[in-house]
Amino acid sequence: MKVFYIFVILLLTSPFIHAQPTAKSDTIKPAKGNVDKQLDKINDRKTALHSDSLGSEPLNSPLIDKSVYNRYGDLIIDDTAYNKKYHIWKPIVEVTSFNICLNLFDRFILNKDYTHTNFSTFQKNLSAGFPWSNKWEWDHDQFRLNFLLHPLCGAMYYNAARSDGYNYYEATAFSLGGAWMWKMFGERAIPERNDLINTSVSGAFLGEIFYRLSSNILDDRTMGSEWFFRELAAGFIDPMRGFNRLFDGKSFRVTNREVYQKEPVNISCYTGIHMVNDPSQNIFGKSTNSEIINVQVDYGNPFELRSRKAYDFFKIRVDLDFGRGPKVVDNIIGSGILFGKNFQLGKLAILAGGFQYSDYWDNRLFELMNIGFGGGVITKLPISNTINLYTRIHLAVVPFSGNSTQFGSDTSSFRDYNFGYGYEGGFESTLNFGKYVNASVAYYNYMVQTFVSVKINNINGLMGVNYMNIIKPRITFNLYKFFNIGFEHFIYIDDRHFNNGTAFHAVRTEQKIFLLIYLEDSQRRGDYN
Repeated sequence: MKVFYIFVILLLTSPFIHAQPTAKSDTIKPAKGNVDKQLDKINDRKTALHSDSLGSEPLNSPLIDKSVYNRYGDLIIDDTAYNKKYHIWKPIVEVTSFNICLNLFDRFILNKDYTHTNFSTFQKNLSAGFPWSNKWEWDHDQFRLNFLLHPLCGAMYYNAARSDGYNYYEATAFSLGGAWMWKMFGERAIPERNDLINTSVSGAFLGEIFYRLSSNILDDRTMGSEWFFRELAAGFIDPMRGFNRLFDGKSFRVTNREVYQKEPVNISCYTGIHMVNDPSQNIFGKSTNSEIINVQVDYGNPFELRSRKAYDFFKIRVDLDFGRGPKVVDNIIGSGILFGKNFQLGKLAILAGGFQYSDYWDNRLFELMNIGFGGGVITKLPISNTINLYTRIHLAVVPFSGNSTQFGSDTSSFRDYNFGYGYEGGFESTLNFGKYVNASVAYYNYMVQTFVSVKINNINGLMGVNYMNIIKPRITFNLYKFFNIGFEHFIYIDDRHFNNGTAFHAVRTEQKIFLLIYLEDSQRRGDYN
């Protein structure tokens, strides 16, 4: 498992390799050499044409065709001349091949009993019918296997199709198909409904993020060592796309223009101390400490006036905790736009639309994973030349959730949580005082109604409704250039009301002190934080 966690860290830090900005008038000729020098000239010309007097905030310009390019001169859709849509049989064969290789690896290398399949198990699983029939079940796998590892597998199915020219919605169908194929032919056990949901829906969420980040790294105009490291980093983030690029010959082609959609990316990463206070007192200083790493990626400018399609803007945050045993992934919180529209009301910039939400919490108070779909509003209000107020509000339906009713999640190898549905809401407000101080407060609210309770020792768990609230104030101070120091305070409030009349209430507080590195894309400086 250590290898997997190292993979997660590297996976989310790879986007430090920034994309090369391009312009509509790109005239790079690789055969002439000096590619870097040619790119510098193009960047200087684009900045002069499309930037304000400070050279930092690109403006809308009639020189940019907004049906093809964003305000920075970058493509807003992959160039179909270089990214054609392959016949449907190609991704089907790739998904099938991936499942066969996965089964053989689990069967002969890991010697997993559940992968010893044959024609008899194929027939039995196929006879189970549709997932809502009584021949399917809710499985008993541990939390991180169901809600973290299965989505990573689903991302592979997804990007088999996405890298073959299929869009977000079409590729999601392949993620579902790959999950169903595995349940029918990859395992001998009774097929499980929750695996179809986690692998397909959350797999599409992660898959599109991996695809977009790899696009920002790739650049078919480059050669030599830069080309090699770009291909290596993109393939590491999106392995299925990397395989397809090698198989299709895209890794070795050279173009004289940009052929991938690219959006500006901001990345923050911090490391520090995580202090968990004694729940009986919740007093600062009386705590157990551990080391943490946090990575946050903001993709796209939510305030650019443009047409919107799925995942033109997304945000994802990952917290890793190295002081509490095998449960290293503390939380993963992300959202991606599905559709939306931008507005400008005076000085107030607004993006409103529909979003997909993914909330994974596996801390010392509770286990929770929500798959949500709902509305969201993001705003930016300039208060002065250097002070901006950013606000995010969302409310979403949660059709599927995993939620532990135990106080303090354990490390058992079986399911210690219930399945449910409900809603979630959130609010986040950030006041940015130029480059010097950044103060924010975030609030998350979750309601989960249990519909399948965990069964331990043949005894059903308690059915009921669960309310979870998280309050998180935070402040950071700039030290020098992109180095910052910060403090974050967490308040977790857990209320559970069971159908037998009993109730449970708990509060836990935590603090994080950290050193933060903030890498802001020079294209979008001041657009969004």
